[in-house]
Amino acid sequence: MLSRVAENIYWLARYIERAEDTARLLSVNSHLLLDLPRSTKLGWSEIIAITGNDELFDEHYETRDEASVLLFMCGDRRYSGSIISSLAGARENLRTTREVIPREIWEEINQLYLNVQEQVEAGITPRRRDAFLNRVIRSCQTVNGLVEGMLSYTTARTFLMIGRQLERADMTTRIIDVRSANLLPRSPEELTPFENLQWMSVLKSLSGFQMYRQHVRLRIRGPDVLQFLLQDRMFPRAVACSLERLAIALKNLPMHELALEEVETCRKHIAEAEIIRMAAEPDLLHAFVDEIQIDFTELHDAIRKTYFAEPEEATQSQEQ
Repeated sequence: MLSRVAENIYWLARYIERAEDTARLLSVNSHLLLDLPRSTKLGWSEIIAITGNDELFDEHYETRDEASVLLFMCGDRRYSGSIISSLAGARENLRTTREVIPREIWEEINQLYLNVQEQVEAGITPRRRDAFLNRVIRSCQTVNGLVEGMLSYTTARTFLMIGRQLERADMTTRIIDVRSANLLPRSPEELTPFENLQWMSVLKSLSGFQMYRQHVRLRIRGPDVLQFLLQDRMFPRAVACSLERLAIALKNLPMHELALEEVETCRKHIAEAEIIRMAAEPDLLHAFVDEIQIDFTELHDAIRKTYFAEPEEATQSQEQ
């Protein structure tokens, strides 16, 4: 497989996963705010913090209210992580690799992109918001289902799996970082009667509420949720599970030593995380997540250097 094709498939998977996780986050946040009293500090500003694009948002929007955040996260093409930008990226990467991806996957992604574009142009009102977000989530799930049921176990499928698992692990840590900063008590006196409800929203953001109840079998508490989302090896959206699947996929490729070494570094840091201490010290948790984000960046760089041609190399290849 050409390195250009492999890279496009890798980013196709990352963009689809990013669009789905963004829609999940917005959907759960909107429902959580309906359950909490107006006096609580939780709002829409934390959503922007998850993206790490505070400066870009503040440059184009005056306030972090619901309408502005929804527009930025769903339909602003200036933000590369918005739902419309992610789907546009997925569509473009798939358009150039249609010879190795089943036609039905192209049709689903293309139709989803066109529908989202239409909804964004018409405006995403609070009344239409839930239907819009649910459509994005369901369509992304449909794409993953088509991949599982139709795509042969070839190199193309391997790069799809690698991209999906890395993006999923990345998004999980971002949600944990921002949500935990608002939920973890800095002292026992700061515990609120709504703590369990907020931690429940963290799980629902990652579709993990029901599986948490089955696997952990304890009432919802911060330390237990953190351990479940970071270290559980059975829940698909847990960081440890995503990294394990990523490692399995890498072993199907040649010259995987460098990338696999970075995966093992990530897995070691996750396994050695001091959950109890981090649950008691939000600043410590934030520092830990920053370190994991650096690990993910180094893992991506290892994958890129090993399997994807550098711009200069790609130009030379085309000239030859």
